[in-house]
Amino acid sequence: MAAMTSSARPSSADTAGSGAAGARPLLNRRLTEFGTTIFAEMSALAVRTGSINLGQGFPDTDGPEEIREAAVRALRDGRGNQYPPGPGVPELRTAIAAHQQRRYGLSYDPDTEVLVTAGATEAIAASLLALLEPGDEVVALEPYYDSYAACIAMAGGRRVPVTLRPHHEEGARDAAFRLDLDELRAAVTDRTRLLLINTPHNPTGTVLTREELAAIAELAVERDLLVVTDEVYEHLVFDDAEHLPLACFPGMRERTVTIGSAGKTFSFTGWKVGWITAAPALVAAVRSAKQFLTYVASGPFQYAIAEALSLPDSYFSAFRADHRRKRDLLADGLRAAGFTVYQPQGTYFITTDIAPFGEKDAYAFCRALPDRCGVVAVPNSVFYDDPEAGRTQVRFAFCKKDAVLQEASDRLRRLAP
Repeated sequence: MAAMTSSARPSSADTAGSGAAGARPLLNRRLTEFGTTIFAEMSALAVRTGSINLGQGFPDTDGPEEIREAAVRALRDGRGNQYPPGPGVPELRTAIAAHQQRRYGLSYDPDTEVLVTAGATEAIAASLLALLEPGDEVVALEPYYDSYAACIAMAGGRRVPVTLRPHHEEGARDAAFRLDLDELRAAVTDRTRLLLINTPHNPTGTVLTREELAAIAELAVERDLLVVTDEVYEHLVFDDAEHLPLACFPGMRERTVTIGSAGKTFSFTGWKVGWITAAPALVAAVRSAKQFLTYVASGPFQYAIAEALSLPDSYFSAFRADHRRKRDLLADGLRAAGFTVYQPQGTYFITTDIAPFGEKDAYAFCRALPDRCGVVAVPNSVFYDDPEAGRTQVRFAFCKKDAVLQEASDRLRRLAP
């Protein structure tokens, strides 16, 4: 399997030896399928060609000015310039707990049920390293966010994909990706330890419904499974979609690790502030792994994010409305260029299909796109265990300025017949 890397070709690290004939490879065998990430490759391509980068999901504007100033104030006041507490600064842990209570009615003890991490990526890694034994199976929704497969491999687990597939609902303009609950149930075996759930889902933009989440909860309780839920796009849901934490459902609070991120909600991706909320035993387990990864990180930024989480509801509403408008702007441009568009209900990504152009290889298409149009995108095929499942799917990010999205749309129209 060659998921998560820029191509099926082995990287230089895959084949590197010590220089002696017959020497053992340098890279741990668990990581031999993982080369350079697609994001690094495509972002480098954007720089080299001077193209508009709609591949990697980072905003091209900073978040709220008052939150930037809060970080500056923390630096100047000497807060966080040395190692912060291992679980995170108390102000941030309290703010995270208050956020979960205010928005979802979930009550967490800031001292024993909240852990601050170096972004959501570390939260995922620490959770899987802490909770998996070698050979444990992890059922995850495919296509995967790129770190999932690598973290499962590092923990010695075995990933079992349940693939989201396009489905056209009656009355809808565009098809959307949906979860097959029967397939999910069939994927669980006696070796399954954990469900890895991502909603809102990257890269498809799917937001799991109340009914789907209830079924997942029922399955987890019935089979006594742990669940890790990646909910970093919780504040980016559109139209009539609703984000509901899985921990809200009966029997789930004590078995669910919920992951959140400041980068996605406040447009400060470089600050790398993430967190988990979970029952005390789960937090203690994840903390045991996390302390030997980064130990601590993002000291001054933690104080700033504590203030960000206390912003009024008007901030979150405006943030969501702004990104819905950006989604519609880029989606219209992609349709006009000839792409099949799968309208996302959440995140800041749009998955498209290039089959209408007669194209059959998303990776080759994305490699050529900068020269053809001056735009960079990401092939979804790298997010599947079997690249054929996403062979003609391409993902675009719309977390950019309106002028950038409009210019990209204009350039992409060169593809239209």
